[in-house]
Amino acid sequence: MEYGKSCCFTGHRPSKLPWKYNEADPRCIAFKEKLSAVTEAVYESGISHFITGMAAGCDMYCAEAVIALRRRHPDITLEAAVPYDGQEARWNSALQERYRRILCECNTVTLLRDSYSPDCMMKRNRYMVDHSSVLIACYGGESGGTRNTIKYATDKDKEIIQLSVL
Repeated sequence: MEYGKSCCFTGHRPSKLPWKYNEADPRCIAFKEKLSAVTEAVYESGISHFITGMAAGCDMYCAEAVIALRRRHPDITLEAAVPYDGQEARWNSALQERYRRILCECNTVTLLRDSYSPDCMMKRNRYMVDHSSVLIACYGGESGGTRNTIKYATDKDKEIIQLSVL
């Protein structure tokens, strides 16, 4: 894979989103439409490999946007950067099913650790940035992993496309 032709995603989990888990909320629907349009624009710029971190919330939205786009553009590839084996084990059954469905749609699954460690999410985020030229950040201004990933990408001189989740 030519990493100069890759795009990764970072974004908030449902607890930090204005609509929480309610994806029927008009704000969530509008956000997903904007995300799809930006993902398509990135593809049109020549990038066909996308990397998602597979967390609940924005990571899954991003993966699903890529999967939908791939239906029209079969040259698109999707990589799941899974921070540790069993990441989804404590999620509810519907979220686990969604996670597994997305994994089955991925061209590549990169498992970064066999088990949880306090820094495994940060290592996953750095892996994604290090293997991409563009970062799409779904961000609402709060501190946490998304902000840290944006800072890391900035330090690495990556192109950052920021989408507000507010």
